[in-house]
Amino acid sequence: MAVIPPVVLTIAGFDPCSGAGITADIKTIAAHECYGVACITALTIQSTRGVQRVVGVDPKIVAETLQELVSDLAVEAVHIGMLGNERVVAVVADFLGGFPGQTSPGKVRLPHVVLDPILKSSSGADLLDAAGTRLLIERLLPLAQLVTPNLDEASALTGIAVTNLDQMREAADCLHSLGAANVVVTGGHLEKAIDLLSFTTARGIEKEVFKADRQHSNATHGTGCAFATALACHLAHGRGLPEAVLLSKAYVSAAIANAYPLGKGAGPLHHLYRMGQQRRPSAIISETEHVHSRN
Repeated sequence: MAVIPPVVLTIAGFDPCSGAGITADIKTIAAHECYGVACITALTIQSTRGVQRVVGVDPKIVAETLQELVSDLAVEAVHIGMLGNERVVAVVADFLGGFPGQTSPGKVRLPHVVLDPILKSSSGADLLDAAGTRLLIERLLPLAQLVTPNLDEASALTGIAVTNLDQMREAADCLHSLGAANVVVTGGHLEKAIDLLSFTTARGIEKEVFKADRQHSNATHGTGCAFATALACHLAHGRGLPEAVLLSKAYVSAAIANAYPLGKGAGPLHHLYRMGQQRRPSAIISETEHVHSRN
């Protein structure tokens, strides 16, 4: 019997060009040998050139979808991406805070919740309203095992200018004070690609810095989604936070390096680049049969 892969749930918006959002998350989940299930929070009209319009999904549909999935499947990790508005943030917070078996408020019932606080698109479109951002800070930060803001998101969540490593450390400390247990501040736009992991241990808060050369590539659409989703997958596989960050960073870097030149704007990663590296000779044998006509 085949080994059942970990089930990873992604809660995010739909990007029709598949560089980010639900479809990109599913590709990332598959690349990490997990089984992906999804709840769509919003539809977007966008391409590699940017987001043109956002239409939120009825929060009741979001709530019913989430409950149906967890009533049927044993979810091992959750990735939370674009939520769109305050009502959907509230539904997701209620879902995480109301899962059967909770013993006290503020406890995460589903394991390994990774929150990617998507506030704006890289093209500048608002992807979460101000009220939703406030509610995300108040309710979702304490429910997540890991929060993964980029520099701009860390600044928006904390009110601190975040442009270098020292300010990343300061922002991480502020996010801890707001209720975040573990934080990765991603600095892929810095001259040296630096990610800061600030995590809670028995000894207190510890920090680890991950550095890499910045890739000068146009294929950067959806890097944050891929990173956060890969983290959820590694946590579902039972890996610790430092190892999960290291492996997720390496995955995104390779997905950029192997990307196709698609679109007229910021192109997508090649989420499934490993498939081309794992091709094996087919075991299928083709035999041609000659059919003789009776004419």
